[in-house]
Amino acid sequence: MMNTFNTHYGWGPGIFGGFGLVEAGTILFGGILVIVIIALKGYALWHAAKRDEKWWFAAMLVINTAGILELAYLIFVVKKWNLAAKSATIGANDKGNNPAPTDGSKAA
Repeated sequence: MMNTFNTHYGWGPGIFGGFGLVEAGTILFGGILVIVIIALKGYALWHAAKRDEKWWFAAMLVINTAGILELAYLIFVVKKWNLAAKSATIGANDKGNNPAPTDGSKAA
């Protein structure tokens, strides 16, 4: 007698030992998503520790929001990917590497 449960619900013979092509793609996508979320969490936790922000560090360590809290922290608090702020501060953060003024006055 044929086992209709296995063939009807997709657990029959497939490409990856019982998994069909759709299930294999879902597993691959899920695995890549997990790796990206873990990397994002580590990067955000590193920034929080470096900036000595204990409450942000604790919140991101305990609360799992699939990367949403980490992205919000990096964009709005650390301002890591704010292109407008980055272009406005070019030259302002040279830390003494400014060229000599061209009008003959002394550099500050």
